[in-house]
Amino acid sequence: MGGRKYNICMVSCFFHPNMGGVENHIYQLSQCLLARGHKVIVVTHAYGNRTGVRYLSSFLKVYYLPIHVFFKQCTVPTMFTTLPLIRDICIREQIDILHGHGAFSPLCHEAILHARAIGIRAVFTDHSLFGFADYSSINSNKFLEFVLTDIDHVICVSYTSKENTVLRAKLVPAIVSVIPNAVDTSCFTPDVSKKRQGRVTVVVISRLVYRKGMDLLAGIIPIICHHHKHVDFLIGGDGNYRVLIEQVREQHQLMERVILLGGLDHSQVRDVLIQGDIFLNTSLTEAFCIAIVEAASCGLQIISTKVGGVPEVLPSDMIRLADPDVSSLVDVLDEAIQQLRGGHQIDVWEQHHRVTQMYNWYTIADRTEKVYNTVVRSQDRSFAEKINKHYKRGPVAGLVYVLLLTLLHLVQMIVTWLRPAKFIDIVPHTSTRDDHMIQQ
Repeated sequence: MGGRKYNICMVSCFFHPNMGGVENHIYQLSQCLLARGHKVIVVTHAYGNRTGVRYLSSFLKVYYLPIHVFFKQCTVPTMFTTLPLIRDICIREQIDILHGHGAFSPLCHEAILHARAIGIRAVFTDHSLFGFADYSSINSNKFLEFVLTDIDHVICVSYTSKENTVLRAKLVPAIVSVIPNAVDTSCFTPDVSKKRQGRVTVVVISRLVYRKGMDLLAGIIPIICHHHKHVDFLIGGDGNYRVLIEQVREQHQLMERVILLGGLDHSQVRDVLIQGDIFLNTSLTEAFCIAIVEAASCGLQIISTKVGGVPEVLPSDMIRLADPDVSSLVDVLDEAIQQLRGGHQIDVWEQHHRVTQMYNWYTIADRTEKVYNTVVRSQDRSFAEKINKHYKRGPVAGLVYVLLLTLLHLVQMIVTWLRPAKFIDIVPHTSTRDDHMIQQ
């Protein structure tokens, strides 16, 4: 904690009050970096009436920009129109490192391009896995390749995610690090008194969408409920596949055994988890499934599809893996239920302590800080080197990238001429921490 302190700008379309893995990752990482003495701000788009500058815990400063959202909290991609705002914020806050989050976030990509155009170092964290064959993936991967050609460093949440990102963006593996997510385990403690006596409860907490394997869940529920009369399902989450789950529940007359809770606030997740014995994850693709870590911290047995980075998340004795098909999941779930009925119980507090040792936000912040140190110590590229690097991306794509990069720098020069940096007020640096927080 005695090294150089940085002014860091986190950027993403996904942040509080919206709830999700990326949102929680940015918030928790920012809190830990603040506690380590760094200055951290967050830039995102406006959420309803929440616009302008707001402050969260530990005086985490958040800029809610007046930018329109067009699909699932993603801003309209414009590439150039956000440059004046991002440039003003970076100069006002004297930003050293801009850290973007989420391959689905246009605001993140644009901010990285603008930061590099004005000479600020940039880091990108990828939280997702993408395909290579469908039309949307091809377009997304090409844009990601353009954005990350001049990136200083990339962070992925699992080794599977690293391989995926390296291939998609044609990156040198040496500039890609693996730093997983973490969990505040103090918020996910076990409580065996809340379990339903004489019943086995399977908990599912997920968005009810195709990517989360809701087709598989719809096939599993009637089979398991027919085989085991003492098993109930407790499902938290919402999405367009909720109708399918409701149809299965009504068709097989399982209204009292399959409970749909709807969307949950993050503060409610633990209260649902501690009612269960088994946590079931049916995802078809996952870079890193934070939900299974939260469930393990609450002392549940974990069953999950063997996809993406899931096998890397927990040791083999803490998770049962199945192929992403109904028969395999039913077999693994059958075995777990029979063991529970036979008296086999896990030590929930021992498992909680193991998860606490494996996943800690302060460890994640320390590793991220080392990435920042590496980035700042590295030699920055000149404009000519950037042009040459983009040109080598391909005979056609290279020319397009060079044209876009040149146009971006031209726009940046015009904006600088219209609003010189000397006319932008600098925010005075004030410490918002006390010694007691640092010691904690």
